[in-house]
Formats: sequence, structure tokens, C-alpha cells
Amino acid sequence: MKHNNLFLESLSRESRDSLVRLCAEVDLPLRKSLYEPGIVPQYAYFMTSGIASVVAMMENGGMAEVGLIGREGVVGSFHLLGPAKVSTSCFIQLEATALRIRFADLLNSFRTNEEVRERLLEFVQEQAVSLSQLAGCNRLHDNEERLARWLLTAQDRTNTDTLHFTQEFLAMMLGARRTTVTLIAGVLQRQGLIKYQRGRVKILDRAELEAASCDCYQITKELYASLYRHPVQMGEMNGDAAGEEAVVAGQSGSKKLVVSGKSLARRGAGAKKGSTNSKG
Repeated sequence: MKHNNLFLESLSRESRDSLVRLCAEVDLPLRKSLYEPGIVPQYAYFMTSGIASVVAMMENGGMAEVGLIGREGVVGSFHLLGPAKVSTSCFIQLEATALRIRFADLLNSFRTNEEVRERLLEFVQEQAVSLSQLAGCNRLHDNEERLARWLLTAQDRTNTDTLHFTQEFLAMMLGARRTTVTLIAGVLQRQGLIKYQRGRVKILDRAELEAASCDCYQITKELYASLYRHPVQMGEMNGDAAGEEAVVAGQSGSKKLVVSGKSLARRGAGAKKGSTNSKG
């Protein structure tokens, strides 16, 4: 089965194949709901194109985007971490494709496959750190900077200069009124950075758009770029031995001495006793 998901590509062939054979290829139309607040989803999704938005909804019906997932990610990953209810919802904001897997199957792999677990935790951490940055961004930076940042982030996920987003959607992403979106998009357009028409935004000058955005863009861009770049540190110990053994790297050649934690404690005590005797 073909795939174009960076999470899957980061796995070894064995781990990747174990997941892909449990997946089905699906098309995800605009506004398709992927999960709802407080409900464990039936399926998780390895995004292969398009954009899924994670949004927080208020009691008065207002909403704001708190996360964005493209082909680097796994929709439903937060639900793997524990029993706490996930209060956000997620739906498609740019027509997408994905590999769909039963959530129960992904959870089983998360629990039993160390490599899958480590890579999923890496993705969740990137999402959580990005969310922390965006929380400050939404509070401290003006709408023009935030719109520039959001458009750049969306382009990074889609690799296209033309983004099909409605005015309503852009307003929701910024937590602003539609009239505000019209005004700030007009400013960016007059500066020659974008071309804005109803339902479509074309980025004309990326370098200047980056200059117009807040520093949050570079921070989150670096987080995105570093995803899956570090090798997975697979555990070499298991069972009770993992809790008792420590690895001590010596300088004599390339040898490593492996001793138990209890042995280290006994040796430490012996050394202390010997030191006391020498003083006497």
C-alpha cells in the first residue's frame, strides 16, 4: 500500500508494515469530522495530504484552532496517552487523504511496539510544545502577524502556494471576526505578499511574509523540521533486570562494564568502609 506520511516513513520497514497492513486508504472531504470532544475515536488517521485542524470550542459556540496536522502526523494520537478526556475536536479544513486505522489497533501497537510508541510520543510532544507557543502567540501578537504565521505554517504542510480557505475558516483560526480577516488580508495584499480572493489565498512573496510574521513561526517551524530526525533509543533491557542494572562506560579501551544496581551499592559501601579503615 502506498503512503506519504512522514510518521510512517520514520519507522523501520517491519514496524511500518505492521501498521500499514491494518490501514485503509480514505478520502477526507472538507469539514469531515475525525473526532469529537470527550469521545475516544473509532479510528485514527495517518494523514497523507491536506490539513486537519484541531480546535477548542467554547460554550457560546466560539472556537479557535489550537493545532494543525498535515502529512507529518497522526490524528488521534493524544487519545493514546491515557484516560483523560480530550476536550478538542478535529476536522478537515483542506481536502485530504489518509490511511485510516482502527484506534484499538493503533493503541495495541503503541503498547507493544517500542519504536512506534517512541515516534508517537515524539509527535505528541511536538504538538504540545507548538500549542504552548501558540497560546502565547494568540495572546501577545497582533492579527496581521498571526495570519502571516498561519499561512506560512499551512504552506509548509501542503507544499503549495495556493491555499483554499474560506473567510469563515480564517476567522476561526485567528479567533477573530470576518471583517477583521478582510482588513488584515487586505493589508498583506497591498504589500504584495499575498493575493486574496474569496475562498483562496495565494502566497506571492514568502520571504516578506516570513518577515511580517511573528517569531512564533520560526520556533514552530524548527519543531516541525526536527520531527523524526533523531534515532529512536531502543531499550536493551527488559523485565526486572531493567530496574536493577546500570551501564557504566569505562575508559579502558571500548569495553563496557555492566553491573547491577545492588552491586554498585555494595561496592560503594565497601569503598566507604575501606576509606574509614585507612584513616585509622
